[in-house]
Amino acid sequence: MTVSNIATDSFGTRMFNRPSLYDINGRIKTDLETRLSATGAFLRRSVILVIGRVLAGASHLLHGHLGFISQQVLPDTAIKAYLERWAGIWGIKKKPATFAGGVLRLTGSNGVLIPQFTLFVRSDGVEYESQADTTIVNGTAEISIEALVAGSKGEADPGVELALLSPIAGVNSSGVVDLTGITGGNDEEATEELRGRLLERIQEPPLGGADQDYILWAKSVPGVTRVWVYPLYNGPGTLGLTFVRDNDNPIIPDVSEVQEVADYIESVRPVTAHVSVFAPIPDPIDFTISVFPDTPAIRTAIEAELTDMIYREAEPGGTILLSHMNEAISIAKGEVDHRLDAPFVDFVSPLGHLPQMGTITWL
Repeated sequence: MTVSNIATDSFGTRMFNRPSLYDINGRIKTDLETRLSATGAFLRRSVILVIGRVLAGASHLLHGHLGFISQQVLPDTAIKAYLERWAGIWGIKKKPATFAGGVLRLTGSNGVLIPQFTLFVRSDGVEYESQADTTIVNGTAEISIEALVAGSKGEADPGVELALLSPIAGVNSSGVVDLTGITGGNDEEATEELRGRLLERIQEPPLGGADQDYILWAKSVPGVTRVWVYPLYNGPGTLGLTFVRDNDNPIIPDVSEVQEVADYIESVRPVTAHVSVFAPIPDPIDFTISVFPDTPAIRTAIEAELTDMIYREAEPGGTILLSHMNEAISIAKGEVDHRLDAPFVDFVSPLGHLPQMGTITWL
């Protein structure tokens, strides 16, 4: 029995094509008829046909396993476990989840010690741990704390209340997060983000300090998602680098996050390069739109399309075309007609300024 399981995709690339159980059963039946030189049809419950169906079932399972393997032998289709092995082979580590940290303001009697490893709990059950012994002075203590759960779940806004898990004499039972909030909790890198970095590494091999090298290096830092570089930023031998963290709110990095990227770049850059790492300046695009029909669902769809378009096309110092704004509005589900009163020309950002979705005024 000769069976071809090779098909081609739209690019003419040969790939594995798993036959159906029905097709395998038919092939085996035909092969049996040929080899046994049967002159008539097999009986309905022929032993030969039963054996053929059993063989077809076993073959179908094997083809299923081959189909699975065919997906894992290439990194662009591999599932999570095999993708991480591929990334490891290419020297790319999956970004782990990180623990959020911040400062908690707690009040109580002067001189009372709040020990290191004291536990606090948020209303939803997320726990935090103090990082050092802290003494109450002038009725207040500023306690450095860290979430016990990794990822963005451990982050908290300023003013959020945290309660002592176990009471301490002379200390109020709860405190509030200070104005800086609890930040820095990055979720584990998503599988598709890792795949994207791996494919970038394969398609753009290191070139001793080329633009793409700096992009890959910066993306190795947890939380970094998009990166832009500027050769000759301050003259020969210099380079500017800016980035965003799309999984954070806001996406613009703070001083400590910029320093984290700068420190990593410093450890891998060519010795003669002088690199300036900085945060982009947000440059919101505000819209004035009238739409027909005008419903909450259509407004939401338009906002989503505009946000997605800006995300795809925005770069520091770049241009968002007016025609693309109109296109994004037009493809929103339910939109029949619209008028875009603002902006009325292409949106051009200065160097170092990143276009972002602003507010929409509906007419």
